[in-house]
Amino acid sequence: MSELKSRLQSDLTQAMREKDEVTLGTVRMALTAITNAEVSGKQARELTDDEVIGVLATEAKKRREAATSYDEAGASERAEQERAELLVITRYLPSQLSDDELHQIVASAVETVAAEGKTGPSAMGAVMKLVQPQVKGRVDGSLVATLVKQLLAQ
Repeated sequence: MSELKSRLQSDLTQAMREKDEVTLGTVRMALTAITNAEVSGKQARELTDDEVIGVLATEAKKRREAATSYDEAGASERAEQERAELLVITRYLPSQLSDDELHQIVASAVETVAAEGKTGPSAMGAVMKLVQPQVKGRVDGSLVATLVKQLLAQ
């Protein structure tokens, strides 16, 4: 079993003992999403910590988007619930990259790809291929894509 999944399960038990409803519900949801990912496909398998982080990053993104939608719809109480769940999920994700760190990683990848003779928008796939392993679970993918487009346009 992955170390992160094991930590989630022990935190679930702790949340039950402490009667922490937000943590309990969120960790249960996260473990369910992980289990669903493990049994999807042709054969059930154990996820690695990196794959668990990917599942948790997806769940965090869902919470961010839901909170925004609830805010726009005027359901501030529901939006706060989504943000509370997001805070629980972020405990298990790697520390998020600062804007400067992300900019350095993307700029370095753009330079590497440019050295290979690829430039402009057609180089986006090559740049993303270099950047994604370095930032996975540490920053929202749409933010990365936006920054890559900006730097490639220069």
